[in-house]
Amino acid sequence: EVQLVESGGGLVQPGGSLRLSCAASGFTFDDYAMSWVRQAPGKGLEWVSSIYSYISNTYYADSVKGRFTISTDNAKNTVYLQMNSLKSEDTAVYYCAKESPVVADAYDYWGQGTQVTVSS
Repeated sequence: EVQLVESGGGLVQPGGSLRLSCAASGFTFDDYAMSWVRQAPGKGLEWVSSIYSYISNTYYADSVKGRFTISTDNAKNTVYLQMNSLKSEDTAVYYCAKESPVVADAYDYWGQGTQVTVSS
């Protein structure tokens, strides 16, 4: 059974940092791309970042480029999102998601989400 469990969210002041973690199990972790997707209050899903660890490539939305860093620890089957210089507009529920092996640019499993609130 595939499981994705996020942690690390919380309340942080503007300009602060947080590191989100997503522990994965139930599949061969380094065979699949992993992504972070967020949903701000009252808005739709927004893709944030993806990592293709098997080819060492990372991708970022323009809104987070230069501030967020995605990485993996394949020994721990964990994907991280280091978030620096946080802004109020980064407030959202953050989900990690596993690449679908069937449909391009789609996800077949999601975590339960972790809340990030950026506020003074």
